[in-house]
Order: sequence, then C-alpha cells, then structure tokens
Amino acid sequence: MEFGICLQSGIPVRAVPSHKSEMVTQILFGELYRIFKKEKEWLMIELSYDNYPGWIHSAQFHPLEESEFIRLFNLDPSVSVDLVQLVSNDTKQTVLPIILGSSLPGFDGHQFSIGRETFSFDGLTADMKIFEAAITPKERLKAKQSIVDDAMLFLNAPYCWGGRTPFGIDCSGFVQMVYKLKKIKLLRDAAQQATQGETLNFVTEAEPGDLAFFDNPEGEITHVGIFMDKNRIIHASGKVRIDIIDHVGIYNEEEQRYSHNLRIMKRII
Repeated sequence: MEFGICLQSGIPVRAVPSHKSEMVTQILFGELYRIFKKEKEWLMIELSYDNYPGWIHSAQFHPLEESEFIRLFNLDPSVSVDLVQLVSNDTKQTVLPIILGSSLPGFDGHQFSIGRETFSFDGLTADMKIFEAAITPKERLKAKQSIVDDAMLFLNAPYCWGGRTPFGIDCSGFVQMVYKLKKIKLLRDAAQQATQGETLNFVTEAEPGDLAFFDNPEGEITHVGIFMDKNRIIHASGKVRIDIIDHVGIYNEEEQRYSHNLRIMKRII
C-alpha cells in the first residue's frame, strides 16, 4: 500500500477515474490518504480523516513513506481557522494559500514538518480550551454556542456537491468542517453522520450545535444542518443559509413552504 498527503490548497476527489466525473469530496492541505488501486493516471484513495473513498489524479499525488504516514497519523493536528492564510514551505522557499479547516500536523505554534520539508504558519488555529473549561451547564451551553459561531464563518458560501470549503460546500461537508474546527471528527455523508451522537426526541430539547437530519420521499437521509437555537437552523441548501425549523422540518420563509422533512436529531457534544 502507498500513502500520501495533500500539500495543495485542495484536491478534488472524483466518483470514478475521470475529470468529467462528479466531485464527491475534497482533500484539504495537510490531510492524509491511503492508495488502494491505480488505473492509468488515476489513484483510488481513502481519506484518513473520514475513511471516504474516491479517485484523484496522479499529478496531485504527494507520496509519503509508511513510517512518516504513521507518525503524522498519530499526531493531533492543529486546524486553520482563517478563511485563507499563507503557509510557507521553508525548505523550498515557496508559499501556498490554505483554506479554512486545513490541517497542520505537529504544529508547534509556528512550524511543522512533513518528511524532509519544514513549513511555517502565522495564522489562527482551532482552540479546544473552551470545551475543556466547560464544567457547569451554563459554561457548556456557551461552549456549544461557539459551534454556531464557527458555522457563521461559512454563511452564504455557495452550494457545491462534494465541497468542503467556504468557496463551495455541500450540506454534510459544511457540518463536517464546522465540527472539524472544534477538532471533532464526523463522517462525510449525511446518512453516515446520522449514525453518530445521541438521539434527541423533541425539537424543544435542541441546543446550539446539535444536528438535524432530513429525509427524501423514499425515507433516505439526504440532508443535515446545525441548530442555532430551538427555532433556527443553519444549513447548506443553494448556499449556506439560516432558516426556521420546527417538528415538521425546515420552513423556507421566502418560498412560504417546508423545504426539508425532519427525520432525526442528534447531539454530538
């Protein structure tokens, strides 16, 4: 088996080995992946962050030795919380813009290393101290409100199937990335995310940061969003937007109709 890491702003992951294929997800800077199959100029990979499979072009492959992959995999990476920030490759004397939610493995507050290369970063990174200090119920709610604050960083981001960035994102990618900013791993697709966390029985139980899942007429979970409070939800539908939610589902005031049917609610934190 071969191993790789994304050292670009992002890599599109395709459903099948073709540039014409739909993008099913993206790999962001600093994220690791394994290679399971090769087909001409294409590599079938599995993203280590969420075990999501797909195809990338071999021109975007940056190889890692297995020992280095294991070292980086076992580190607790920092996560960039700037919309866009520069990372410097001190070894090659180059700079690269990285996007909100990128990973910085082994970051010590200024530098990190990948293989024989050293990188510098002067931007902001995720801070989990607010959750570690949340002892009382009031402090816990304040910490959960910070999930909503992070979600607002993506407000009005355009919808893009398979996207995971503020420049294009889908509903489950949005939820996954908001939680990544809190260094909490969620799976990639909405139906997968619905298997995580603790089930809530009533909308009135919802707290900021809890998740709501919605199904299609066939009963399949196809959409997810984040509770802002008991009456509002932020989700990616056309764009990242804020709508009303109740026990029926999401109500779109502009269209004067319910746009999504509520199926299940989950609490992750």
